[in-house]
Amino acid sequence: MDVEAGTYALGPRSGRLLVLTGRAGLGAKAGHDLTIEVTRWRGEAVVEPDDPAACRVTVEAEAASMRVREGTGGVKPLTDSDRVEIEKNMRDKVLKADQHPLITFRSTRVEGDPGAFRVEGELTIVGVTRPAVVDGALADGRARGRAIVTQSGWGIRPYSAFFGALKLRDEVEIIFEVRLGEGRG
Repeated sequence: MDVEAGTYALGPRSGRLLVLTGRAGLGAKAGHDLTIEVTRWRGEAVVEPDDPAACRVTVEAEAASMRVREGTGGVKPLTDSDRVEIEKNMRDKVLKADQHPLITFRSTRVEGDPGAFRVEGELTIVGVTRPAVVDGALADGRARGRAIVTQSGWGIRPYSAFFGALKLRDEVEIIFEVRLGEGRG
């Protein structure tokens, strides 16, 4: 199915928004690469397959809604208490969700075609707004894509433990897959 022109509602009912982290530092073998799901988010995509300049997208994600879904690598498996601790640190120390409850993205330019598009926009995390780029494609009624976010660019110090021996890489990958078919206007 091709994607038709229209306005589409986005959110957990239409797809997934994930954050993938990696390990760095001398203790990297002890840590885990994480798959984190944003469980509360919403957005809107205006799709004009024949006119990329007329396309736009907005997304709002609740910083406190991130849940650790998977941890790979590491010396021992990720436990439930590890997940709780990681989510608490992410919410309280990294994203400061009590002060900055929303992470937002607003497109400023779209180019390409349905097979390969590029969305430039403004990403706001912890109250800091900076440019961000999303690369993606439309196929079979779905939009799929990814962006690389360098945490330090938003003033975020990547999480570390054991006096810096174990830390997250500065770059995290944001990936999404959403169904475009419901909520069309």
